[in-house]
Amino acid sequence: MKSVLLLAAFLVVFSVTAQTIQISGSIKDAQSGESLIGATIVVKGTTTGTATNDYGFYSFAVPAGPDSISLFANYIGYTPVILRILPRQNQKLDIKLSDNSIELGVVEIEADSYQERLKSTEMSVSTISVKEAKLLPALFGEVDILKTLQLKPGINGGSEGNSALYVRGGGADQNLIVLDEAVVYNASHLFGFFSTFNPDAVKDVKLYKGGFPAQYGGRLSSVIDVKLKEGNNQTFHGSGGIGLIASRLTLEGPIVKNKGSFIVSGRRTYADVFTRAINRANDRPGRTPIPDYYFYDLNAKLNYQITDRDRIYASAYFGRDVFGFNGSFFDFDFSWGNGTGTVRWNHIYNPKLFSNTTLTYSNYTYDITNRVLGFSFNLGSNIEDTNLKHDFYYTHSNKHTLKFGVQATRHYIVVGRLKAGSDDGSISFQGGNDFNAFQTGAYVSNDWKINNRMRAEMGFRISGFNSDSTWYGGFEPRAALNYQIGPRTSVKASYARMFQYLHLVSNSGISLPTDIWYPSTRNVEPERSDQLALGWSQLLGSKYYLNHEVYYKWLQNQVDFIDHAELFANPQLETQFAFGDGYAYGTEIEIEKREGKLTGWIGYTLAYIRRGNFDNIMDGRYFAPRYDRRHNATVVAIYKISPRFSATGAWVYGSGDLSWLPGGRFSFQDASGGAFQPLVPAYGDRNTFRLPAYHRLDLGLVYNLRPKWGKSDLTLSVYNAYDRRNPYFVYLEPELQTVNIGGQDVQFPNRIAAKQVSLFPVIPTITWNFEF
Repeated sequence: MKSVLLLAAFLVVFSVTAQTIQISGSIKDAQSGESLIGATIVVKGTTTGTATNDYGFYSFAVPAGPDSISLFANYIGYTPVILRILPRQNQKLDIKLSDNSIELGVVEIEADSYQERLKSTEMSVSTISVKEAKLLPALFGEVDILKTLQLKPGINGGSEGNSALYVRGGGADQNLIVLDEAVVYNASHLFGFFSTFNPDAVKDVKLYKGGFPAQYGGRLSSVIDVKLKEGNNQTFHGSGGIGLIASRLTLEGPIVKNKGSFIVSGRRTYADVFTRAINRANDRPGRTPIPDYYFYDLNAKLNYQITDRDRIYASAYFGRDVFGFNGSFFDFDFSWGNGTGTVRWNHIYNPKLFSNTTLTYSNYTYDITNRVLGFSFNLGSNIEDTNLKHDFYYTHSNKHTLKFGVQATRHYIVVGRLKAGSDDGSISFQGGNDFNAFQTGAYVSNDWKINNRMRAEMGFRISGFNSDSTWYGGFEPRAALNYQIGPRTSVKASYARMFQYLHLVSNSGISLPTDIWYPSTRNVEPERSDQLALGWSQLLGSKYYLNHEVYYKWLQNQVDFIDHAELFANPQLETQFAFGDGYAYGTEIEIEKREGKLTGWIGYTLAYIRRGNFDNIMDGRYFAPRYDRRHNATVVAIYKISPRFSATGAWVYGSGDLSWLPGGRFSFQDASGGAFQPLVPAYGDRNTFRLPAYHRLDLGLVYNLRPKWGKSDLTLSVYNAYDRRNPYFVYLEPELQTVNIGGQDVQFPNRIAAKQVSLFPVIPTITWNFEF
């Protein structure tokens, strides 16, 4: 009897399965052949459908039948396509969408994109299109993807001009930044003022602040996933720009039309050309030369479709900053940069199963060389990763989409290697530590459409780390839930646990990128975070989208430094660490408009951050880190005045950063009654002084030139339009008073004055951008 029931159940399942067909394929840009991430395709008049994955692939089932059905495919900024098919057998449909310049079409597309966001379980996500980023005013005319992300709620940008990100109470080292799936450890140029990402080469940028998908791990606070363009597989194209401090050029075209393409993109600053000319013109005794400085980066990518089921990709990035000073008595050379490489293989096993196999390499290194009067020293550090991972996307049914995979990473870390000695070899010494570490991960998640109103994504990640003969492991559950109250309203919730096995050692007393990555060891346990978020999304008409989220984050085993830590080439660096915990909570509100002549967003964040329970810091009491900003607000507007003119503006406001200043100073006189010694600062609790509030207005104007050979525009940007002198840092300086005692002049401190250092006044700049 049991066998009969099992056979009957199997036949029922088989009959149900037999009544559906699978539709799969890709959605691409018709002009360039670029795959479109997150493009939607649905059966018109129903909710049956899906969105493309990170590689432009989609798959879903429809009921089999004799009557034709209409498929509706669209993507933001593109003309929708309607296809009619007969659902009698599995079908592979590769769809191409054309860029849309018709205003009426944009309304419908944007409304649909908002509806998709209402239905999605994805929350705590910020996205920036490269088109938007290029329109917004920028410092020195250099478009910066990371600085544009700082304009989103929940993301604190740190001090003036800095491209570092502090997300929902996390430190700058708690952001996982990946470029074509390879980790980037230092994503900045010019001592942190510009990011490493050339916007001409970037295809898509997505930042996760919470509700992290299970495929990501290794950091506590955010994931920034940057994907490079694939290159135009239809025709040869070029683009670039000439700006105030840098120029850039991008070339792309087909290897074989419709099958393969390439893209090469480069950027370089040229301030060093002028400083060298000035130094040569003023080369005379006693003249102090101007230091040399420049940075450059290069992106390259190839892809080729081997068969209808297989495509391979190869991409690489290399960037370097170089700073040098050659004086009469000493020479100083400092260079740092990243290199990454990625090889990927996409394979379609069948209409339901898609896989991506990726091999990546990444390296971050810095090197300081100093030579003074016959004595030289070299200080450097680097981290080198080799990573292999295998990801699967399986469409079980329209209700269940599974993602699962494994990965393994080998880390090689050089911590503060120091070499020093005299030119004649009579004095020499060296120090530093090397680490080899191995990290593994496996994950699975299920995107489950429970019914027409409720959707959930549940999964987990298992991670492991081995270093210093010590093994650590972690179980990282992930869950997200979306309930659609009505056609215009949805509520969301998410929970995520993250482990971090690599820790950033940073000397905050200097402004150079001399950060050191340090692995978990037997004495340094992994960091951990748990984050819970609740959200409410509302579609206001067809033009406005309101999103409101609250979050709470628990942080365990946070790494900091003891007071007066010795960091310079210390072979026992672990003895300078302190371990504690922390928490962060807040609320974020954003109103967005992405259709019509006026587009943009308004965002506000209220946040609290605390660290505490450190044995060697403030007796274990809780304190606020320097990046604890209570209020953050942004207003971003892009107005299309005419087909040739666009005006842009961005206003930002933030509570002042915290600073650790001495609570007092003391002076002393030696036993013989000689002169008073210099004032000695006495430090109390950490970060008790808040700097003045930060605010700034940037304005821009874009004029399209319409040349015969392609496209071109002039972009005028005004950074800090009303000349707000925002504090970069504050220092205290004693003012001394001279008093004559017994015929001898003695200097006494009269008062301590706080002095503010600001970086940027009003900075206008003009950039010429072109495409051919």
